[in-house]
Amino acid sequence: MRIFQVINVRWFNATAWYAITLSRLLADAGHEVLVLTQAGTQAEQAARDAGLDTVAVDLNTTNPVRFAAAARHIIQLLRAHRPDIVNCHRGEGFFLWGLLKLFGFHYRLVRTRGDQRPPRSDAINRWLHAGVADAVVVTNRRMADYFLHKMRTPGHGVWLIHGGVDTAKFRFDPEGRERIRKEFGFGPDDLVVGLLGRFDRVKGHQETIRAVAALRKQGLADIRLFLIGFDTAMTTDQIEAHIREAGVGDITRISGRRDDVADCISALDIGVVASLWSEAIARSALEIMAEDRPLVSTNVGVMPDLVDAAVLVEPGDVNGLAGAIRSVATDQDVRERVLAAQKRTMSQLTLDEFLKRSLNLYQSLLDGD
Repeated sequence: MRIFQVINVRWFNATAWYAITLSRLLADAGHEVLVLTQAGTQAEQAARDAGLDTVAVDLNTTNPVRFAAAARHIIQLLRAHRPDIVNCHRGEGFFLWGLLKLFGFHYRLVRTRGDQRPPRSDAINRWLHAGVADAVVVTNRRMADYFLHKMRTPGHGVWLIHGGVDTAKFRFDPEGRERIRKEFGFGPDDLVVGLLGRFDRVKGHQETIRAVAALRKQGLADIRLFLIGFDTAMTTDQIEAHIREAGVGDITRISGRRDDVADCISALDIGVVASLWSEAIARSALEIMAEDRPLVSTNVGVMPDLVDAAVLVEPGDVNGLAGAIRSVATDQDVRERVLAAQKRTMSQLTLDEFLKRSLNLYQSLLDGD
């Protein structure tokens, strides 16, 4: 197949990760993939680092002259490459792709919703998604329900395709676990609780810190906290201020930017996703579960699709988060239930399954010609 993946995303966030991972899988499988990006962005660099062919097109501009130039550029690309599939991973520019399809360019149009913000349910948007797009891909059941009931998209046009994880890279490594725990001063009998994610308010670092502090006061003397992340919207100084305020500086370590994230995950005894909103794709959750680390989480975004209900809590609920961590740490039955549920989930979320489901969608659209 000839496929355009439209990734006009500025940051290398979960949406960009999903799109670039899919593009690489398609290219490795022998398909002709062209990635359309915003020039000079993290997403563009990540696509190039993945060995993908990229073209910069300014679909995010609000300047009429620059937008007209972008439209001309797209028309040139369509005539040169004649794609079978165009998959848009952002809303900016999606209307233009819809118009070009209506004007006679022969491609199947897919809109992938990799974020948790629902589109406006107005007449134009409903028509664009249900009448112009050939399919809408969503990454969690909540967004699927929104399109089916609020956007009135026909059931055959909504495809739920979770992201996949590289299970060859993200697998439990006893040697990596020992090395990382030694490096950061965690003993063999310590209970290491970890949050993997960029430093951003949405990720719930403060709530996780307070939950660990509460558990320590309740008598879990061997508990430790490992924050695997680095500065983005929040700085290390801000994170450390929360740590000092909670009085857990002596039991908390911060990884900083690392190339051995898989080993850092292996060092954990319990993983945490404490996000306050978002998590439409939950890359970090998939990586933690792939390494067979029991995961507790808030019930945002895709997380109810992935995590056992026994360890799901409301976002911002520090006491609930502490209780979920305690139950996994102290109740063997709960821990085994959580791990068994994760194994079932992860069997369906490999990179092979991600590619297979995406290709099933694309092929079904082409078979309809």
